[in-house]
Formats: sequence, structure tokens, C-alpha cells
Amino acid sequence: MVSSTHASHAEAATGVRSSTVERELSLSESDMGLLGIWAAILNTPCAYFWGRKWNLFDLVMVAMFVSIHVLCLFAPFHFNWSAFFLMLALSYATGLGVTLSYHRNLAHRSFRLPKFLEYLFAYIAVLSAQGSPIDWVSTHHYHYQYTDTEKDAHSPLKGFWFSHMGWILDSNTRFGRYGGLKNVEDLKRQPFYRFLRHTYFLHSFILGGILYVLGGFPFIVWGMGVRMVVVFQSTLLVNSSGHTWGYQAWNTGGWEMHNNHHAFEYSARQGLEWWQIDVTWYVIKFLETLGLAKDVKLPSEAHKKRKALETRAMMATHEISYKD
Repeated sequence: MVSSTHASHAEAATGVRSSTVERELSLSESDMGLLGIWAAILNTPCAYFWGRKWNLFDLVMVAMFVSIHVLCLFAPFHFNWSAFFLMLALSYATGLGVTLSYHRNLAHRSFRLPKFLEYLFAYIAVLSAQGSPIDWVSTHHYHYQYTDTEKDAHSPLKGFWFSHMGWILDSNTRFGRYGGLKNVEDLKRQPFYRFLRHTYFLHSFILGGILYVLGGFPFIVWGMGVRMVVVFQSTLLVNSSGHTWGYQAWNTGGWEMHNNHHAFEYSARQGLEWWQIDVTWYVIKFLETLGLAKDVKLPSEAHKKRKALETRAMMATHEISYKD
């Protein structure tokens, strides 16, 4: 059951929720030590780059990633406060676009917005250069269909590098092994989203041109390079480290707040505990207060209780298996 009102914290209100399952996620049954962690991070198979076919889209993505990271090298030499605060503002705006629009609104339909506002947030997300709404949401749907399995679009079973960034550089893996874009028919029917897909790269170039006119090369370095790296790497860490290491409160994928999301993927709020900062939720709640966000979905107390019991039962099973 889904409640459209603010759900109280399960631990305080019900007393039923199981204690946090302090279980480290691992890619194998053996416990990964510090050396193993560094090996997983640094081990980038040469065959990934030289033992595969590359198409034009993949080469463009590589060029973009290299370019924005190289731009960051100029940051110390082209620093000014205007450029720095521009970076902070654009990082927040485009990052919010991804989490609020792409993720919670379009992928999980956690709430509804008026079309003009839905399209505005989606356009802001496009400026993050993380893909068009159609492609991003389609990939995310497949991620949830095959979470943490071999068929996961950014499966952690293929190593830290692949789940972090390698999957983006291999469009055959992203789009060729599934049913294409058949899982986003609702977005494909809308001309606005089709337009964004066909003109995806153009919008970042337009933004770059505007920033150059306004502030010269420092605005390019900080407003494009540093900002895109910050937002990109923050998002990618959810796919890689967020599905590899950490603690789970629920018996499902991800860790910490992302674990909450995998437990209640429809929820507009991911920070279910009072101490879990969820900026995207605060914005959604503000929009709901203004009457702009409708049908805001949150996990009901009954669903939390059921999930808590499932987690406790799974932990008991693991303990019995361990003793045997």
C-alpha cells in the first residue's frame, strides 16, 4: 500500500523494524580486505579498451569524459569567486534535475508535476550531459529489472570500473542486449522528449557558449568542466560503490539511502530516517506544499513493517546457514 502523506519513521513509530543489517556488500563470498578493494578500483582490464569494437557514439562519450576531466586541470589557474559560485549553482541545479526529474519523476513516477514544470526539470537534467530522458530512464528500468545480476546495465559483478564508468562507454552493452527503448513508450510518445533525444549534445554546447560570453574561459572551466565532473562522479558512485560496499537496513540492493530506494522504489523520499539528508525530497515536499507536486508516493507503515519482517527472516536464515 502506498500513502500520499508523510510517513513517520518506522523505527520510532512501530518498533517492529529490524536492527540495521550491518552486512557488507561484496562481489564474492569471501570478505574483501583493503587490498582487495584497491585492486577492484585500480584493476582496469586492457581488454576492455583494446579487445572490443568501438562505434561513433562510444568515441564521442570517451572524448567528452576526457575533455571535462582535462578542463579540471585548469581550475586552479582560472579561479575566481564568480566562476566558483557558478559551479556550485549549476551543480545543484543539474544534479537536482537528474534526481528529481529523471529518477523520481520520470523513472519511478513517485509524483506528478504540471507538464511545464516536468519539462523544465527534464531540460535542466539534460544539461548534466548524463543522457536524454528517454535513454536515461530506459537504462534505469533495465537496472531495476536485473538489479545486481549479470544482465544489470551497470552490474557490480563485472567489477568496480565497469559499474562506475565503463558501462557508459559501451553502448552495445547499454542498448543492444535488451529490448531497446520498448520500456519507455510513454516518453517516446511525447514530442518534447523525442526532441531532447535527437538534440541531446547540442544543449550542453549552447550552455558552454553562453558561459563563455558571460565569463570567458574561467566560466567554461568551472561551469562546464568542474561542474560536470562533480555531478557525473557523484551519480556514478551510486552505481558502483553504492552497489558494492556499505550497510543495508533492508534486504535488497544498494546501501544507506540507496538501500531505502531499492526497498521502496516508488517512494518520493529516500531519506527515511531523520538523520538522512535528502535534498531532493525537500524540494518535492516544497512543491507539494505549493500544490505543484501531486500524488506524492511514500511507503506506508504496513509496507515498512512487512519489509522489516522480511529482512529479519532473511537474517535468521543466514544465521542458521552460517551455524550449519
